[in-house]
Amino acid sequence: MTEGRSKGMLVVSNARDGSGGTIDLVISEGTIRAIGPGGAKETSDDVPRFDAEGGIVCQPFVDGHLHLDKTLIGLPFFPHVEGETIAARIEAEKRIRRQASGPIQMRGGRLIEQIVARGTLALRSHVDVDSGIGLKGLESVLSLKESHGHLVDIQTVAFPQSGVMRDAGTADLLDAAIAAGADLVGGLDPAGVDNDIDGHLDAIFAIASKHGVGLDIHLHDAGALGAFELRQIATRTRALGLEGKVAVSHAFCLGELGDADFGRTAEALAEAGVAIMTTGPGPVPMPPVKRLKSIGVRVFCGSDNIRDAWSPFGNGDMLERAGIVCDRQNFRSDADLEEAFALTTEAPAAVLGRSNSLQVGARADFQILPASSIAEAVASRPMDRAVFRNGVMLARGGRLLQAGV
Repeated sequence: MTEGRSKGMLVVSNARDGSGGTIDLVISEGTIRAIGPGGAKETSDDVPRFDAEGGIVCQPFVDGHLHLDKTLIGLPFFPHVEGETIAARIEAEKRIRRQASGPIQMRGGRLIEQIVARGTLALRSHVDVDSGIGLKGLESVLSLKESHGHLVDIQTVAFPQSGVMRDAGTADLLDAAIAAGADLVGGLDPAGVDNDIDGHLDAIFAIASKHGVGLDIHLHDAGALGAFELRQIATRTRALGLEGKVAVSHAFCLGELGDADFGRTAEALAEAGVAIMTTGPGPVPMPPVKRLKSIGVRVFCGSDNIRDAWSPFGNGDMLERAGIVCDRQNFRSDADLEEAFALTTEAPAAVLGRSNSLQVGARADFQILPASSIAEAVASRPMDRAVFRNGVMLARGGRLLQAGV
């Protein structure tokens, strides 16, 4: 960067917008000052330039659901421990957690650096809070906000992985977690894990209402039971004036319901502004994206488990996640692929309350994908991406240029 007029400035030239039109971006002091055709010609020769080489300039990815405290990235490979039920998986994870040698700050930091290199600049991390670990995991993830905040924006959910009612003292710990800096209250299968729908939901909604924060609830319970729980969540959301501040993660039941039950459940979610997070998982049912959106339900994507006790797979690549959604939902047209892309960019950004737009005056957070269109990018999933935050390039070609401090 040269001194003088060009200090804090950058011109991105020879780029394309989402519709394929040629544009330039003029960036100053981390903000987009101009965007459109011919912008590069209006700046002086001493301003640094980046040639996009015809690539698409688009929003960065936002990962709406992962677990920074659970990942085993950075450690020797852990063989997967089987468990047929949620309860069995929870116990297996506790054993592995006791065996894991690397601290959360190291493992979570490695994961952050990996996903930033793939274009993700904001995330929502669920963090285990239970009687065994207390707030130690949360404290570690909050420390990552300090050490890696120059790379990514981190939102945290205090997550009762062991249940609320069945794990004595967890409700108090969730309350303490919000007071300590967690952004949202979590929940987990009020029926399947706690066997107490009212007790579980009353407890977590009371904490959210007390602190004026939102909720993000894991829900794996299937069929009519899961649909009933979704409607109960929607009812409490409206009663407490939390519209737009509540999300339900997974909600597999929405992919199993008959038309009548699906319709009244989706309408209840839409009226309450309850969003649905999906990862596009393998053998389990997946919420039908288009049907939900047509009724007014917000749907967004996240990675969920990445190389941890729950799954040996995952890399945090949200472009790959968009492709998985396309495979599961039979998305094939360009419009479909663009819709899947939005589930990894605009949609999760809105749920996280983050501006993620490319317009004059916006923060210069963006990525450049070597493709002629968004649809081609989703179809080809190129790794040669250039990732910018505040107008500074953080990564290129899947390689991070600026690591954590």
